[in-house]
Amino acid sequence: MTQGLTTIGFDADDTLWHNERFFALTQDHFAELLSDHTDKDHLMARLLAAERRNLPHYGFGIKGFTLSMIETAIEVTEGRVPANVIAEVLAAGREMLSHPVEILPHVADTLEILKDRYKLILITKGDLLDQERKLAQSDLRHHFDAIEIVSAKKPDVYRDIFERHGDGSNRGLMAGNSMASDVLPMIEAGGWGIFVPHGLTWAIEHGDAPLNHPRFAEIEHIGGLVDFVDAIQGYKNAK
Repeated sequence: MTQGLTTIGFDADDTLWHNERFFALTQDHFAELLSDHTDKDHLMARLLAAERRNLPHYGFGIKGFTLSMIETAIEVTEGRVPANVIAEVLAAGREMLSHPVEILPHVADTLEILKDRYKLILITKGDLLDQERKLAQSDLRHHFDAIEIVSAKKPDVYRDIFERHGDGSNRGLMAGNSMASDVLPMIEAGGWGIFVPHGLTWAIEHGDAPLNHPRFAEIEHIGGLVDFVDAIQGYKNAK
């Protein structure tokens, strides 16, 4: 008999609670602040380029995003960005770090059902303090057997996490809204990668879906995960 699924990993931002909407609102404000210097499309392209450059240095999260906005403001104004604009950007970053946690639909019910059947792990990346704050405010901590806040989501990271907290990545599943971080590296690690689309997803998290891979699937929302994993188990148990 084929060994079945025992451990499920969940992404946090835009899988369990809203996140990207706060980045989008801040980007709109950033564009307004610099509207006398450049148009929004050009500014967003420059900001994304800065974020890509800075990921190896600052990692993922709001602090790196704020520093990238400041860098971009300096670039597009050729070093003439007013001090009050820098102050506004810093204030926007602080506001993002205190935004309220809004749980996405179906999350609480799904976790409540699955926690008695599988080991559940929260696997997220970003600012440590911010992720800990959001988890505490979410009131979801008690559903999880383990919490992992990592600097990046790569195949080796998933292998290590599912080995330490489960029965190995081949008996694990990762569900999230990022094709690049939640789905593709988990599949490469030997597990299931389940794509849960969200209306807003950072461009850096995009990727090509491995449509023909037997361990890839897309579900409409997180509430569909219960039926999906039950179907996996039913298929495997029939082998």
